[in-house]
Amino acid sequence: MPDYSGLRINRQRLWESIMSMAEIGPGEAGGSRRLALTDEDKQGRDLFIKWCTEEDCKITIDDMGNIFARRNGKDNKLPPICSGSHLDTQPHGGKFDGIFGVLSALEVIRTLNENNIETNAPLEIVNWTNEEGSRFAPAMIASGVFAGLFEKKHAYSITDSEGLSLEQELNRIHYMGTEICGDHPMGALLEAHIEQGPILEREHDQVGIVIGGQGQRWFDVNLMGQDSHAGSTPMAGRRDALVAAAALIQLVQEIALSKAPFGVGTVGEMKVVPSSRNTIPGEVFLTVEFRHPDDSILLTMANEFIQFCEHTSSKTDVKIKPVEIWHNPPVRFDEMCIDAVDRAAQSLGYKNQKMISGAGHDAIQVSRKVPSAMIFVPCEAGLSHNESENAKPEDLEAGCNVLLHAMLDLAKNHE
Repeated sequence: MPDYSGLRINRQRLWESIMSMAEIGPGEAGGSRRLALTDEDKQGRDLFIKWCTEEDCKITIDDMGNIFARRNGKDNKLPPICSGSHLDTQPHGGKFDGIFGVLSALEVIRTLNENNIETNAPLEIVNWTNEEGSRFAPAMIASGVFAGLFEKKHAYSITDSEGLSLEQELNRIHYMGTEICGDHPMGALLEAHIEQGPILEREHDQVGIVIGGQGQRWFDVNLMGQDSHAGSTPMAGRRDALVAAAALIQLVQEIALSKAPFGVGTVGEMKVVPSSRNTIPGEVFLTVEFRHPDDSILLTMANEFIQFCEHTSSKTDVKIKPVEIWHNPPVRFDEMCIDAVDRAAQSLGYKNQKMISGAGHDAIQVSRKVPSAMIFVPCEAGLSHNESENAKPEDLEAGCNVLLHAMLDLAKNHE
């Protein structure tokens, strides 16, 4: 076998690609805004395909808009070794979340091409549709359909805040492909990503070898009290939906703290009706999510929350209806893929650690169908889903080098 131990990616080219993509849908504060299936997302996709075709990759698009860019190998009957992430962003998104994963895979292909290296198995870059879920909820819907976790019919029916469906928008931007989502063969999937947390930076590690992902439970909660005059309604007997909501928010915090260090809980969205200064709030809608790497503990967290909703409802005379809209169980990544990432990080001499992903990712969805693993790199102060999101070029380079050698390792194992 050839010795590729000295092979490295081009840091400057990777950085310039990321910055070029950031010019599409620039945010107001220096970040990016490319919501899924908008015109900006289409422009990002078009640029990505242009870059891939320049590297002689064959493009395939499935009927969820997922893009696969294939670099042929010696034996194209073998399932490809894949890598990628997503190009869509949050409304106030950064330049690196998802984008690094797609463009680091592209940089791997560019590096192999310029060094005339042929792998036995083909390699592919993947861009998954609507990973963020900020326009069409829930998140990771297209990779979820690919993995058999969501019905395609349901995914197509999801609408944004303006009533436009995912299916309509796929057709509008001309990214409704012909391949059936889920039919695309994959031998393995690696996803490189910024950590979106502070652990690597705090512990001065350049690479995270991700061994699995936390489970998630999402709730929509409606609280129904009674609108009433803020001045003439006595405190006793009020049916204040916002007061009841405040108790639930505090509970979410307490439940998460009681399951430290891995338990987390968040109320991320809230709507108060009628939202008037001198009217007692009669209705509140809020969202709740819990995460934990142990599914039994995650269930306990959810049950504690539901029981408290029932108790608070009877105590305050505010009707509280929590509806679980999503359960994403924890996953353990494939040992072969974890080992490939581990070997690459060790051989390249990067300070690293094994870790659990606190965020959801496409690789977590796909891992239920395809052997998968992830590579994390630090991001400044652990900040993500924010226009100030930042990462150092040398850390991105380290993660991409690990990806390069892990993909070569996996392709070799397919010989």
